[in-house]
Amino acid sequence: MMMMMMMKLTKRCVSTSTRGRAAVGDWWDHVKPSPKDPIVGVTEAFLQDPTLKKINLGVGAYRDDQGKPVVLQCVRDAETKIAGSDFLESISAAATSKFIQGSLELVYGKDSNVITEGTFAGIQALSGTGACRLFAEFQKRFYPESRMYLSNPTWSNHQNIWRDAHVPQRTFNYYDPDTKGLNFAALMDDIKNAPEKSFFLLHPCAHNPTGVDPTEEQWREISYLFKVKNHFPFFDMAYQGFASGDLDNDAKAIRIFHEDGHLIGCAQSYAKNMGLYAHRVGCLRQCSLFQCKASNCSQKPTTANCQSNVQQSSYSWPITSLNNLRRFGYKITMDQRVKVDQLAREFHVYMTRDGRISMAGVTSGNVNYLANAIHQVTCCDQESMNSVYNIL
Repeated sequence: MMMMMMMKLTKRCVSTSTRGRAAVGDWWDHVKPSPKDPIVGVTEAFLQDPTLKKINLGVGAYRDDQGKPVVLQCVRDAETKIAGSDFLESISAAATSKFIQGSLELVYGKDSNVITEGTFAGIQALSGTGACRLFAEFQKRFYPESRMYLSNPTWSNHQNIWRDAHVPQRTFNYYDPDTKGLNFAALMDDIKNAPEKSFFLLHPCAHNPTGVDPTEEQWREISYLFKVKNHFPFFDMAYQGFASGDLDNDAKAIRIFHEDGHLIGCAQSYAKNMGLYAHRVGCLRQCSLFQCKASNCSQKPTTANCQSNVQQSSYSWPITSLNNLRRFGYKITMDQRVKVDQLAREFHVYMTRDGRISMAGVTSGNVNYLANAIHQVTCCDQESMNSVYNIL
């Protein structure tokens, strides 16, 4: 009798468990795989290739002349100074204030009135991506009918970020594939024709993915037209120091807009110029006319919620001030007609499908091989070869 009861109970449990698993599985059957990140896909293909002479021109992380990652000495010094720290609690706005101020000084200069008058709101973010996403949420909450204008082309993740924040997007002309340069006239026309008080995302230096930046005089004209149209400039600063090798020079665009009286938003990343890609160190800032207004922005629930999710890393608290940035490199774009698939298949050279390359992947040891590989797949296309010669 007891045996029969146990068998029935076991059968019932197995049946219930099986039905439960099926029911749970049905919850997510409609979820489809997301498109693979193009840069991640390049790296995966590169890692799976057993060929020793392979070249990865995808990820925009700095490398030395042997193709190895570079850890700055100031980062090593910071790790040493905070090793064994007893502070493992949640960070607060006060705890990150030195980090925010240091970030402001890099962009605006130590003596800027933005800092001395306190007319800014700032928060640590999960690198540039987190800072952009936080601003997109902020824009949607307080300007729900607004759009974000993105350059054509732009970093592909910009589109994903503002889409997921439910902010409509428009594009403005930027790159001219015929001249391999800036289509300044078309850019100015699009700024002029956009509705007043539009939001624009701008790259202050080392434009991703083209590597083409306006001149200082062109930035001044852009700033003036923004004032006329009362547009809001939001800068994504991912490569400060990479474009010219000079931190101040690479911040020139933002400083021009500030001098002209714009209230600027800015996402700032240290993934590239400090070699902290894995640590997701970034900052979001925006300026106001008055200190009290800036304080209001920093206290909104959107920023507070984001801040609570910023993981404490060895670069969060305590903040270690070690200013030792060096000149690195930058990204530029090859002609889209370069036969990317053929380069990977025949020469083991990997890059994104639009032909963008990270110059950090080009070393003195592989530059001749790379030039020859590109020559082999483009030898019948004179225009593509001209693009290659301009790069290498």
